[in-house]
Amino acid sequence: MWILSNINQSNLIINSPLEQFEVTNLLGLNAPIFGYINITLTNLALYSTIIIFILVGLHYMGNNDTKLLPSKWSIALESLFASINSMVREQIGKEIYLPFIYSLFFFILIANLTGNVPYSFTITSSIIVSIGLSFTIFIGVTILGLSIHRLHFFSYFIPSGTPLALVPLLVLIELVSYVARAGSLGIRLFANIVAGHTLLKILSTFLYQMFSGSLIIAVLTLIPFSIFIALIGLELAVSFIQAYVLTILTCSYIKDAIDLH
Repeated sequence: MWILSNINQSNLIINSPLEQFEVTNLLGLNAPIFGYINITLTNLALYSTIIIFILVGLHYMGNNDTKLLPSKWSIALESLFASINSMVREQIGKEIYLPFIYSLFFFILIANLTGNVPYSFTITSSIIVSIGLSFTIFIGVTILGLSIHRLHFFSYFIPSGTPLALVPLLVLIELVSYVARAGSLGIRLFANIVAGHTLLKILSTFLYQMFSGSLIIAVLTLIPFSIFIALIGLELAVSFIQAYVLTILTCSYIKDAIDLH
């Protein structure tokens, strides 16, 4: 029993600040059906499903079709919708892309905020999710530009008024800059979320050890603890900021694909 309890405790305690970002299997099913089937439920899949349910639940609670007075949820969602709608009109100029931008913003926002819950998993801290989302947006924007402009889309890589001798060099530079977009969105989101969560994990471990000491040390620890609380507020703000930055850059990329500038 003592060995089992030690094993269970070792599984619950995170020894390294980076262990909170590992994708682990929660449930598994191996069945000799149709040859061999291996079905597993990871923490990434579980929290992705939870985020979808939260998104649907928030918009269901914000539904105000049958009420005369709007609820707090309805007012909050309408305010965010108006802000995103204004951003899409200013950046792109066409509201046809509003559903995609709105869904993207809320997915990133809820994913970031859910990851701030203690002992939860942040799906945007997974490089697969962040880079996969970034590459998906990049491919979609490229297909959009090709569908609108056809072969004229490649003129995007040749700035107007460029001397003929500099065309190969500038085309290479513009191509590298354009392809870098495929990873810039995801890496920016991934790096900010991982850095913030790692810092909070290190500080929380340090503060826990300090509070476990003598009474004098515990009292003195209240000073860095107040800084830790401020960092938690900053991490919540980063959750909003990163969702906003990713969506506004996506709007900018869509605008470039439409207007080729």
